[in-house]
Amino acid sequence: MRRSIATVSLSGTLEEKLGAAARAGFDGVEIFENDLIGSALSPRGVRSLAESLGLAIDLYQPFRDFEGVDGARLERNLRRAEAKFELMVELGADLLLVCSNVAADALGDDARSAAQLHRLAEAAAPYGVRIAYEALAWGRRVDDYRHAWRLVREADHPGLGVCLDSFHILSRGHDPSEIRDIPGDRIFFLQLADAPLMPMDVLHWSRHHRCFPGQGAFDLTEFTGHVLAAGYGGPLSLEVFNDVFRASDPERTAADALRSLAVLEDETARTGRGAAPPRGRAAPVELTRLPAPTRARGYAFVEIAAPEHAAPRVRGALAALGFRHTGDHRSKPVQLWCAGTARILLNATDPQLGHTWSGDAAVTALGVDVEDADAALRRAERLLAPPLPRRRDPAEADLRAVAAPDGTSVFFCPRDPADGEDWLADFTVPVPGNGDAGGPQLTGIDHVGLFQPFDHFDEASLFYRSVLGLEPDDGVELAAPDGMLRSRAMSRGGAGPRIALNASLLGRGPYADVRGGPQHVAFGCEDVFAVARAMRAHGVEPLRIPDNYYADLASRTDLEPVAVERMREHGVLHDRIGDGEFLHLYTPMLDGRLFLEAVQRTGGYAGYGSANSPFRMAAQRAGARG
Repeated sequence: MRRSIATVSLSGTLEEKLGAAARAGFDGVEIFENDLIGSALSPRGVRSLAESLGLAIDLYQPFRDFEGVDGARLERNLRRAEAKFELMVELGADLLLVCSNVAADALGDDARSAAQLHRLAEAAAPYGVRIAYEALAWGRRVDDYRHAWRLVREADHPGLGVCLDSFHILSRGHDPSEIRDIPGDRIFFLQLADAPLMPMDVLHWSRHHRCFPGQGAFDLTEFTGHVLAAGYGGPLSLEVFNDVFRASDPERTAADALRSLAVLEDETARTGRGAAPPRGRAAPVELTRLPAPTRARGYAFVEIAAPEHAAPRVRGALAALGFRHTGDHRSKPVQLWCAGTARILLNATDPQLGHTWSGDAAVTALGVDVEDADAALRRAERLLAPPLPRRRDPAEADLRAVAAPDGTSVFFCPRDPADGEDWLADFTVPVPGNGDAGGPQLTGIDHVGLFQPFDHFDEASLFYRSVLGLEPDDGVELAAPDGMLRSRAMSRGGAGPRIALNASLLGRGPYADVRGGPQHVAFGCEDVFAVARAMRAHGVEPLRIPDNYYADLASRTDLEPVAVERMREHGVLHDRIGDGEFLHLYTPMLDGRLFLEAVQRTGGYAGYGSANSPFRMAAQRAGARG
């Protein structure tokens, strides 16, 4: 299907918005009136620019407060509309969005409103303009798409149809299944927006908190399926009012927007929800499918880049956790550290630029196990994930990789080396004294915590969902010492690879967006206390947790005093959900923003100990000051 975006969804001038939409790959745009009014280009100039960029102008909007008025105001509204029709001819737009009246004095007379909409469509016809009538969720008399359709049907004009907006319908809890009762040729336009569920005034919710499909809580796959089943054949268009998007790089936002539509179209096609329109309706349009998802099954490796001054601390922490240095890369300053099935690549260079790493120690790459690396790359590229060129020796593994929105490299590693490149074979240089490190056995990489700039938190969530097939949880907000932190876990039905995305709502202190907030790698284990003892034996103390935490733990749980004292002695934190129990400990900060974690899950515990995160952050801050 054709894909369109409203200019109000992007930042910048109208010219910048059109350029960003075209470069992302959109077929058309909705021109928002304020963008045109503020442009230095004439309507005909905007038309020429859009044509040169390969963009159709699918809709001009909005035209407000037209229907449900007295006779005198109707005449004034018609004169106002005539001016817009003339403008639209210059602009090359043939569809005008008319919103339901929100004025306090709007009249609740359906027959009058229908007749007035008929007159509007009749006035538009000589200009080659059609009218798409939309029920605003806060409309004074019309706030339901079914009511809007009744007025359009009663008006009975071929140039008058409805515009269906997912936000206006789903935010009010209206049943979208009745969309199937509207003839597809009377659905003139479809606007799509997702949103988180928020208990607030619907107008404020709409104007500030919409997001792209797949980034909120609405079931847009089902919604779109109903619209397509009715026989709609127009574009899928995004109309997203969002404070962050309107202050962000329009190029990046447009790419994120197109990715969301591509995923929505693919998911709608795969579920078959828009497959069969009612008898007598137009055949459904053919939806564009992406290459089938190649589900990630776990971590092949996590790469940590560390500057020269921090590398000894990182190596020491890995050794204390039971890792051993098993090999060096044949051509790059990269070490392979292993503990059971957990693998860490310790890199002394910038993995993308090739020069010596100069930033804080940080997670710079994720290697994920996939069934088909080539298929995973094809899907990622269709979702506008930039492929990463790599410098390599011809004899070395040619791994497929793309860049995540935050710059993290994501490598697609075949699960079976016989099916593709065996990247482990590149680590062939023997390391003296690399025998068994002894100590506790780690069970693998449990999860990775990645800090995201707040402006791109939802973009990252959509990326990992669409590219790796991970599903987000509901997320939590945590009270950190430097302000509120938002956290959302991504997993494959609770299984790996698990990723915890974190973002600061204000970006202060160690969580400032410009610097990059803390990151960590968590390793599973069978006995977290054995890990703590091994760490101390290697001269690495677990992060010191205040005694107040354990006093509170004893008062709010039925844990035996000896168990609580044991946790206090070893710096172990505790969480419980149902029958599941979670024991975990942390290293201190290893270099400004990187730390490691050991976790022990029992009883089917599927969380991340988020209730303990504020205390961990406070302890890390105290440790940094000490």
